[in-house]
Amino acid sequence: MDVTPVDLPEPRRLGVLSRLAPEPMKVVLNWGRRYSLWVFNFGLACCAIEFIAASMARHDFIRLGVIPFAPGPRQADLMIVSGTVTDKMAPAVKRLYEQMPEPKYVISFGACSNCGGPYWDSYSVTKGVDQIIPVDVYVPGCPPRPEALLQGILKLQEKIAAESLSERYSTGGGTPTPVAALKSGLVTPPPTPGTAASDPSASGTDSGETGR
Repeated sequence: MDVTPVDLPEPRRLGVLSRLAPEPMKVVLNWGRRYSLWVFNFGLACCAIEFIAASMARHDFIRLGVIPFAPGPRQADLMIVSGTVTDKMAPAVKRLYEQMPEPKYVISFGACSNCGGPYWDSYSVTKGVDQIIPVDVYVPGCPPRPEALLQGILKLQEKIAAESLSERYSTGGGTPTPVAALKSGLVTPPPTPGTAASDPSASGTDSGETGR
């Protein structure tokens, strides 16, 4: 009996690193990120009290692999914005988000952080934290219960488990971000000793003529 071969789709891999990090490695990396989320809490109003309750013994989101109160943004993976974001506070939220290393995630916790809440019509309130930084999971409520935050964390972990970093950080239709764009704005390192840029003889200048 002849069996017609079926063309199976090729599994997605990690872009240019597919040779070094195949599909099983992506699963391991996502598993590690999923259950080791260091939280940078940006508590701005009453929703921060619900966040604290979710981290205490009754709800205990540490059992989900979420570690609260990271020392700073450079040690954090997850920013939880809980409370009213004002136009005066928005630059600080964006600055600290940019200091977090990649990959990083954001949970918008509460109606005020989602869309401004009951203060949306105020002249000084930002109409949602997603106006300044990207948000992965929205948790509605005013204020939400701690159980709602636990559900939001589970949703984020499901998203992390299924994500592909090559797609997350690609531009447009799956094209990877060029290396030059990732280096933009960084300080240029000094030239390495012995190279043409640092060798005086390469530029035609005699070292004995320096200072004349």
